Amino acid sequence: MSDKDPLPRFAGSCPIPISDYPMVQMAHGGGGRLSQMLIEKLFVPAFDNPVLENLHDGAVLGLSSGSERSPGQQRLAFSTDSFVVRPLFFPGGDIGSLAVHGTVNDVAMCGAKPMAISAGFILEEGFAMGDLWRIVESMRDAALEAGVWVVTGDTKVVDKGKGDGVYINTTGVGLLRDGVEISPEGASVGDKILINGPIAEHGIAIMSVREGLEFETRLETDSAALYPLVELLLDNLPDDLRVLRDPTRGGVASALNEIAGQSNAGVLLEEDRIPLSEEVRGACEILGFDPLYVANEGKCLAIIAADRAEEALELWRSHRLGAQAAIIGEVVDDHPGRVVLRSSIGGLRVVDMLSGEQLPRIC
Repeated sequence: MSDKDPLPRFAGSCPIPISDYPMVQMAHGGGGRLSQMLIEKLFVPAFDNPVLENLHDGAVLGLSSGSERSPGQQRLAFSTDSFVVRPLFFPGGDIGSLAVHGTVNDVAMCGAKPMAISAGFILEEGFAMGDLWRIVESMRDAALEAGVWVVTGDTKVVDKGKGDGVYINTTGVGLLRDGVEISPEGASVGDKILINGPIAEHGIAIMSVREGLEFETRLETDSAALYPLVELLLDNLPDDLRVLRDPTRGGVASALNEIAGQSNAGVLLEEDRIPLSEEVRGACEILGFDPLYVANEGKCLAIIAADRAEEALELWRSHRLGAQAAIIGEVVDDHPGRVVLRSSIGGLRVVDMLSGEQLPRIC
């Protein structure tokens, strides 16, 4: 190459535009960076409104005047989610219970008590009626346990071979107490980060079935309705509860990256404090997964004022859904918008948002 030759075209930056795709990829539904970009660059600008721009787990609306609020005005939260999990039945759950838990939890993460849900079914021609009945029974039981009614719905049937058995969409509504303000922008320097138990159980339960893995202890999904844990915090320390988030697709890492970005604050995680069962740890090592990115369906992250964090921890540990709760990190003024993990040997590493699709079709 002569002195006048230009530098190679790929020098200085990656030539692969990882975020620009002419076709939808599986990763666009994975809950990571591509999902976030799809939402922020396509959906939010298209449907432009201040409620959607909050990018919360659900929308919070005043009952009398849309997004406008006045003191004492009743507010509701509502959220929608679609469930395409494969397989339909997995250890500890199925698509029916998952469709209830996923949506009532999104409502609960707004600080609202779930009241009712809708259920829309897309069925494939030829799907076994007995399996459909099992799914419906499971939804009924999950709704009863969560304290919600299934009050409306819809059914469509697609041609054989054009679906995957059954897909379910659920939409939930709930009421917020006066004064409750839960927002992903609410994290402040010094706040503590709590989680209610071991991470990555749902994703690994699904993958163990798909991959035919067997362990000494049966791995089951953690799928559960989480409002009882939210209620404990709202009853006892409502003014010190900043942020709630259920780390589903994209796992704990992606959920905390979203919060760090929206709050413009740093997050420091302590690896030794993050609950993780030995079975899930072993499965992640076999499958090559980082458990921080594996989906949960019964876990809640709460960001709490530092001086009330220990009290919140004891409250959660008094409930069966939070028996293994832990304080796993804090909000810091270093590295705003980023998540950093302090490893068990004291090193620091950046925990970025999931870029691709680690586990497709897990919810």
